[in-house]
Amino acid sequence: MSNHSASFMDPLVVAALNKAIVYFMTRSDVFTSFTKPIFWIAHMLPIYRQRDGVNTKEKNSEVFQKCTETLLKKRNLLIFGEGFTDDVFIRRLKPIKKGAARIGFIALESCDWEQDIYIAAVGCNYSSPNKYGSDLLISNSERIHLNPYKEEYLENPMKVIIYITGEIERLLKNQLTHLNEIGRAEVHERIMTIQRKGMSDAAQNNKESLQSRWEYSKKLAAYLNNSDTDVKEIEFALTEYFTKLKEYEISDQDFYDSHNSPVSFYAYLKHILMLPFALVGFVHCGILFLPIKRFVEKKFRRPVFWGSTKLMMMMIIAGILNLGVFCILPSYIGWPLSIAYFLLIPLFGDIFHSSLAFWKKSMRMRSIRNRDLGELSTERNNLSLKIRNFVKSIED
Repeated sequence: MSNHSASFMDPLVVAALNKAIVYFMTRSDVFTSFTKPIFWIAHMLPIYRQRDGVNTKEKNSEVFQKCTETLLKKRNLLIFGEGFTDDVFIRRLKPIKKGAARIGFIALESCDWEQDIYIAAVGCNYSSPNKYGSDLLISNSERIHLNPYKEEYLENPMKVIIYITGEIERLLKNQLTHLNEIGRAEVHERIMTIQRKGMSDAAQNNKESLQSRWEYSKKLAAYLNNSDTDVKEIEFALTEYFTKLKEYEISDQDFYDSHNSPVSFYAYLKHILMLPFALVGFVHCGILFLPIKRFVEKKFRRPVFWGSTKLMMMMIIAGILNLGVFCILPSYIGWPLSIAYFLLIPLFGDIFHSSLAFWKKSMRMRSIRNRDLGELSTERNNLSLKIRNFVKSIED
């Protein structure tokens, strides 16, 4: 069972980083007469919710039977127990459903408890799930062996299902940054941004390992969850500072970098030398991105679907259109070089993306340095000191 913070991206990354064959439980409303055969090939199984307007009990009984067959073939089943994804990314675990435990015990009953069934929690921890190139750490819990619960289950099935669900939720919270109060999510994120620690995008290029950053993010959340210390003073100071940033139309990351991490000569030289490759990436990939971006943001009302949908559409559309290189290049450079060139197209696209981001950031930083923002810099330094004192116990 996994959390579900990045929509379509979650099953892709869990499957890609898992050696075993994985089947997915997917919301039923995306299954149509056109997509159903494709989704079956992709190992996606529908799960019906009350909001889908169908007889969920009857429909899900059929699905649970298919799940049973999958598990008894010694294959993995991935379930997103929260049931839905937040529109705005929040580092928390929503209450999970009882489906995973129920499916596990149904499989055991089907095989007369002769096969072993386990449940594990998989935590997907993104720095920013809708941002290309952001960090991701996947954490796996210890497994829960369901077979030893046979006697208790036969006596009172619902009691055991509720207990196992609670254990899964506890394990899953341990694999994530979890904030009990949604209202403290913004404080948590802004503290990480100012301190340039944890899973914030601002900390992505620091010297700490991703593991250390993830642990800091968890500790900070636990501190905010359990501390009796009044956070209103910190919250007010953060709100005041970030409101000023919004008025100046700058981000804290650009503001900090412009004064503390100036772009080096070697960075400029590197991106100048990479310009020819970036141009190739623009021709093959960049030119497609803007229309895809507009299409996705117009058709999908929920921003949570934007990042993963854009990525998948770019992969599919750019891949198909760029097959045209085989119609032209082989007659000039031969098949081996043409194949190598085609396989390098994603790399050229990535170079274009990073090059574009570099030059845009360089111009923003230069603009910030040319402005008189000394008072804002002093405010940021004071705020950083206040935060360090506030979270001193978790940084020691």
